[in-house]
Amino acid sequence: MKYRVIDRKYRFMSFFDTETGAYLRTGILDENGRDTGVDPFMGSFPNLIDVGVMGHCIHGKTGLCAKAGIGCYQSGLTIEKPNMSVDDFRWIAEQCRHKSNQFALGGRGDPDQHEHFEELLQICRENDIVPNFTTSGYGMTREIARICKKYCGAVAVSWYRSEYTTNAIQMLLDAGVKTNIHYVLGNNTIDEAIQRLHSDDFPKGINAIVFLLHKPAGQGTQQNVLSVNDPKVAAFFAEVDNTHPYKIGLDSCNVPGAIRFCKHILPQSLDTCEGARFSCYIDSDMTLLPCSFDQKRQYAVQLRPMTIEEGWQSEPFEHFRARLQKSCPGCPHQDLCKGGCPLLPEIVFCDKPERTVYEEEKA
Repeated sequence: MKYRVIDRKYRFMSFFDTETGAYLRTGILDENGRDTGVDPFMGSFPNLIDVGVMGHCIHGKTGLCAKAGIGCYQSGLTIEKPNMSVDDFRWIAEQCRHKSNQFALGGRGDPDQHEHFEELLQICRENDIVPNFTTSGYGMTREIARICKKYCGAVAVSWYRSEYTTNAIQMLLDAGVKTNIHYVLGNNTIDEAIQRLHSDDFPKGINAIVFLLHKPAGQGTQQNVLSVNDPKVAAFFAEVDNTHPYKIGLDSCNVPGAIRFCKHILPQSLDTCEGARFSCYIDSDMTLLPCSFDQKRQYAVQLRPMTIEEGWQSEPFEHFRARLQKSCPGCPHQDLCKGGCPLLPEIVFCDKPERTVYEEEKA
């Protein structure tokens, strides 16, 4: 199914193909409906919502993340909440019909282990929303892979460097699922990333490797944060710049690094932090946040009775947007970068003198 959304408030159109996942957003349209080439700053409703259906991690006690060298930013080892109910999930999905294109299912654990996993995927499709999710792969089965093929746009397997990682990837590929690898990039993994990219040493048949920048949130540590001045960072982006037999993706937190170090990436392909602009996060307890990394809930809004649209237009979300709009006003790349992460400025790959992080004046 292909559909078009006209955002009359911010004067642009978006197009989405539910079969291929292709998404296109026009620039701001003038009074004659012509594309001005100027990107809209935000939409009147999120195009993508990260829905934290998992309130707890059933594998938390096994320490899978820690064994893989990944600090769970959702603190899955220590926080246990109920998983999102089907009724709450349906309430979210029905508000998003023909407004949001995709749900990224997540939270504190593997979404494929939710007690009503298939029903959640069915609800997405009933509302013309494409579900995607990331899993450790630990509990993946051929039956789950079959369900993913039926409903999902793509599935990402976290690179946990274990037999269950490669087994899950193969099960998904065998089922015909578009399969990605999510690779957390930090001080403890960048050497491996450079080596594997250089030799293209990732499982055959995958669609893409998506590199997610390590953040010091939850159980993520400060010592694992990469520095813009580390020569390994430049070497990593040089490998990203090369041609590979699979696609290379970067999360929006990596965009400042791509701007600085990559020579062959089209600027039009880069989209910096979309939090409170085109995406948001909903926790299993129905808390709405601009980004799932707001673990301190600085910009939190409680849903029910507040709707998603009301939360989207709320004061906390406006404060988050202000940091993106007003940071680094003297930088020629402000339109592309917008100052980088508003939550964790220490992860931003930039040391330019023009860099100024906007802070609101306290009354």
